[in-house]
Amino acid sequence: MSGTTGFDLGPRRHPRRMSLTPMIDVVFLLLIFFMLASRFGTDAVLPISGGAEGTGTDWQGAPRLVDVRPQALSVNGVETAPGSLVAGVAALMPQPDAAVILRPRDGADLQRLVGVMDLLRDGGIPNLILIE
Repeated sequence: MSGTTGFDLGPRRHPRRMSLTPMIDVVFLLLIFFMLASRFGTDAVLPISGGAEGTGTDWQGAPRLVDVRPQALSVNGVETAPGSLVAGVAALMPQPDAAVILRPRDGADLQRLVGVMDLLRDGGIPNLILIE
């Protein structure tokens, strides 16, 4: 027994300094993960008209409202098959560049809406207005 307390704990050890190397490794791994997971740039741009760039215009011709639902399409409230959508809308157009209003309803997802937009554009109806 040495000392005054009666216990010999051996030589005093200095506290060990924490290494920052593992933390720096984790930070670099997170940086690499987020760089690989993120997307730089846009893949596609959907041109959507806002109705003459925000200026008020007179509506011409019959109403042209296409409701897009998950399982159905309707033109002015009348259910329409996807194959006859372009013909049904074109019959209401006073001129080829007249606007058509698209309104997604009751759970229609974005892919469904884009599919309807592509269908109308491929049918020669380029001026689409998207509303809530």
